[in-house]
This record gives sequence, C-alpha cells and structure tokens, in this order.
Amino acid sequence: MINGAHVIIYSQDAEADRAFIRDVLGFPGVDAGQGWLIFKLPPAELAAHPTEGQSRHEFYLMCDDIEATLDDLTERGVVIDVPISDEGWGLLAAIRLPSGGELPIYQPRHPAAKDL
Repeated sequence: MINGAHVIIYSQDAEADRAFIRDVLGFPGVDAGQGWLIFKLPPAELAAHPTEGQSRHEFYLMCDDIEATLDDLTERGVVIDVPISDEGWGLLAAIRLPSGGELPIYQPRHPAAKDL
C-alpha cells in the first residue's frame, strides 16, 4: 500500500536550500545521515496533465491566502521572483530559493483534494 510521496528539488546549492526550507518555510525534517535532510510536507495533491511535449514534473506550494503568505515570507527575507498573476484556476506567484531556483506557490480556486 502506498503511504506517501517523496518530492525532490534539484539544487545548485542544496545546503542553502535545505536551510531555507527548514528555517524560513518552517518544514520539520529528519536527518537521513550526514546532514541529508528530508522534510515533512503539508498535505499534498497529485494531478496528471496532458502534454504534447516531453513529459516533465512540477512542484508547487499551496496556500489559502497568497497575499498574506507572500507578505509573511517577504518579512522573513524571501524574494518574490514572480509577482501574483491570476491564472483563472488560481493565483500564482514564485519565490526564490537561496540557490537561485524558483519555487512556485499558488492559491487554488479549484476544489482542493488535500481537503478531502
């Protein structure tokens, strides 16, 4: 029986991004050995979208109030890489990881499976 999912973010500076996830985003984690941190995520969802191009995978953070969440993150020194845009299905933005990578975050307007 499947009991969870494991998401990987590839990073040019994994140590800095791990510290950010732990200290700024506040995700609790375990040390799998030699400082290799694995974080507990909030409830998650999985969707399969059609594509005509190469298959790929994406990872988004979700929130109930994107403006309040981004304000809170900005107060903690997080850089907003992509300002809020209305995509119809939700309000989308992106924050910058210490490594320079982008992490999308959105407030859904669709029914959320995480709430089941």
